[in-house]
Amino acid sequence: MSSLAVAIQHRARSARTQSPRIAVTAVFVAHGLLFASWTAHIPHIMRHLGLTDGTLGIALLGAPVGSVTAMLLASYLIPKLGSRRVVQVALVGYCATGPLVGLTGSLTALFGALFIWGAFQGTLDVAMNTQAIVAERASRRLLMSGLHGSWSIGSFAGAGIGALAVGAGLGLTPQLLVLGTVALLGAGLLTSRMLPDAIRRPDPDEQPKTGTLAASRWSGGMILLGAIAFADMLCEGASANWAAVYLSGPLHATGAVPGLGYAAFALAMVTVRLSGNRLLGRFRPARLLPVLAAVATAGFAAGLAIGRSGAAIAGFVFLGIGLASVIPTVFSAAGRIPGLHAGKAVATVAACGWAGFVCGPPLIGHLATLASLPVALGLLPFLTAFVAVGTLASRALRDAPQGPVPPARSDATP
Repeated sequence: MSSLAVAIQHRARSARTQSPRIAVTAVFVAHGLLFASWTAHIPHIMRHLGLTDGTLGIALLGAPVGSVTAMLLASYLIPKLGSRRVVQVALVGYCATGPLVGLTGSLTALFGALFIWGAFQGTLDVAMNTQAIVAERASRRLLMSGLHGSWSIGSFAGAGIGALAVGAGLGLTPQLLVLGTVALLGAGLLTSRMLPDAIRRPDPDEQPKTGTLAASRWSGGMILLGAIAFADMLCEGASANWAAVYLSGPLHATGAVPGLGYAAFALAMVTVRLSGNRLLGRFRPARLLPVLAAVATAGFAAGLAIGRSGAAIAGFVFLGIGLASVIPTVFSAAGRIPGLHAGKAVATVAACGWAGFVCGPPLIGHLATLASLPVALGLLPFLTAFVAVGTLASRALRDAPQGPVPPARSDATP
């Protein structure tokens, strides 16, 4: 074969792997953009509806109920329909139902709107992470950390847009209508380029290395991955929902400053995740993740202890640094378990993580009612310490590859 033919073949293969990667990246960005853009509006909604920390926590409980319920359904739908189709349906629902949150006029209505929005959030989260694993296998490269970095870019942009919108007096509903339309015109049209799923079957040569993990969604290794995801994403949910309230309440920050807490957290996650593929290619997850989680523990605890706006924002930076690579690495490890469909594995771990993400805010709210918000946020360093210990102990993370991702060898799901 001539060198020209080889070059043409290489370019064609590169184009086939790049298009799905671009599509799934766009969906990750859209997911983060829409969610984070509402966080700066939480204090306004809280005042508008006359909610206390405790009743706000009750309202925020609508999202975990919706998302976890939807994830359980997604774990059955994705193996049957494929992650590509589920992404397309969930993205439309996610963009369409977000504006309902800003139209609510009571605690009950806010709970219901968050339930619906959370259901589409959770479904999209599972489906897009499953598609990310498919793209990793097709390109035979570590992609997950970079894709979650794209989510963080969208999250950072959304937090900034939300803060600017609040400063300009723009309501949540028109903001989400505009952003939802942009997401559908961008990411929605690209989803046609996504790949069909595949179930990776066990390789006899791999059994000595990975045979310790049973092909069960409730094996010991999967339970530990789920617990790590739960603790990690509880911290993320608390940051998203309470950072602005903490800065504007106990620390008396005004103007755009309260919105900077979560924006700083998201920016830190962007920075670490975009370099995560290189870091994970150099250091094994079981070595890298515990060190980063220890940084989060010390940095956030110090920010709470100082009790000033600048220190609190710095604490959220350290929290973002420490947690940035945990979820992408845990999802990728779950999706590599032989004999278990990646969609079912990701749905199981994601359900645990998403439960933490959206159960954390109401838990923080109730603890704040019993004590104070700074004391309630003191739960987070204990959780990051657990993440440090759990990632150090996880055999699935110790076995995670540093080189190319093994391709799937099985039948594709259309």
